[in-house]
Amino acid sequence: MRTLSPRVLFWISEASYVVLALITGCFFAGSLVSLLLQAVRTAPTRSWRNNWNAVCIAATYVLVVSTFHLLALRLEYFLTVQFLVSIALCIRRRVAVRKSLQRISKVYTTVNQTQAPKQVREYISQEFSRACLVSYECQPRHIIHPGWGRPGTEYCGIRFRRALLDTIADIDAKAHLVIPSHPRLKPHARMLRHFRFILPLLPKDGDGLTPLHYYDSSIQLARTSHREPTEEEFLIGMLAANQIGKILNECRIEMLEDSSIRLTTPVA
Repeated sequence: MRTLSPRVLFWISEASYVVLALITGCFFAGSLVSLLLQAVRTAPTRSWRNNWNAVCIAATYVLVVSTFHLLALRLEYFLTVQFLVSIALCIRRRVAVRKSLQRISKVYTTVNQTQAPKQVREYISQEFSRACLVSYECQPRHIIHPGWGRPGTEYCGIRFRRALLDTIADIDAKAHLVIPSHPRLKPHARMLRHFRFILPLLPKDGDGLTPLHYYDSSIQLARTSHREPTEEEFLIGMLAANQIGKILNECRIEMLEDSSIRLTTPVA
């Protein structure tokens, strides 16, 4: 195998050195331009005037180039110096960004018209309107889920079974205000039996049934039925619960008024 002469190896080495030096110089100049532009963009005035960050960056690069020329450093030493300077600038930039982010208020604040350009405000308004339109169009319509209120009605998002069962505790609390000795609520007690002491207070309809009878049927259906209550059954149960609660409130008010009259009436 033919070997290259020392002269050819010398020229190859020198050419590689020159190419590597040119590539390094291009990267060196590119990093300088990038850092200067970044310093201008992050400045409060966004200009070169009174921009000390740009002055420091330029002075650092001039110092590196001067040192390279004065000391006639070899490429490896020059790369080491450039690497150290780049690391120092990156760390400095990282610290500056972190301080800037820490100064941003984490509390919601309203942006005035003077704090954002007109194009930015128009873009935000357009995207907000688009998001509202998309969310509105994505709402379900003409869809019925068993046991849930239909979309677009006043019962939208209400689960009938849970809403009916939640009325038990409210009626029981009102019953205890009217009748302090009213029995405590048991988990599986029938409403007709548990509220039997307030049954004489409730009016009867044409069939001889009180709101408590309808309420008891709705609660039993919500407790034991495998299927979900319909909207009609839910309305019947809620109407009965509201009637019972209204009557208990009226009885409570009458009791308070009677107590007030007795306290204010002088004893003969």
